Amino acid sequence: MDILYKEECYAIIGKCIEVHKELGHGFLEIVYKDALELVFQQDGVPYEREKMYEVYFRGILLPHKFYADFVVLDKIILEIKGVKTLTDEHIAQTLNYLKVSGNRLGLLVNFGAGRLEYKRLIS
Repeated sequence: MDILYKEECYAIIGKCIEVHKELGHGFLEIVYKDALELVFQQDGVPYEREKMYEVYFRGILLPHKFYADFVVLDKIILEIKGVKTLTDEHIAQTLNYLKVSGNRLGLLVNFGAGRLEYKRLIS
């Protein structure tokens, strides 16, 4: 069985581990996003930060937008958290990003725990 974007995920999680190892846990989410963006820039990883997605309902554009933390390699949603533990709401949020973006793979990464926590989510 093939794992979707196996090598790419391995590389992204490796970058997240680098950030977590250096900063530890306890910072606000924005600090981890800033550090991860710096790592992506330094390592030449293509990404978009705070990518906006529009949401349609019954063919009508809704006024509120979704903003994915990162879209890496133009195909992987990377959602960052800085919480004690991941919840079903975090998973649902990432799955919604996958739905509106048309991407197939999302990585939900939590920097808020003692050890880096992550989930691979496929739509």
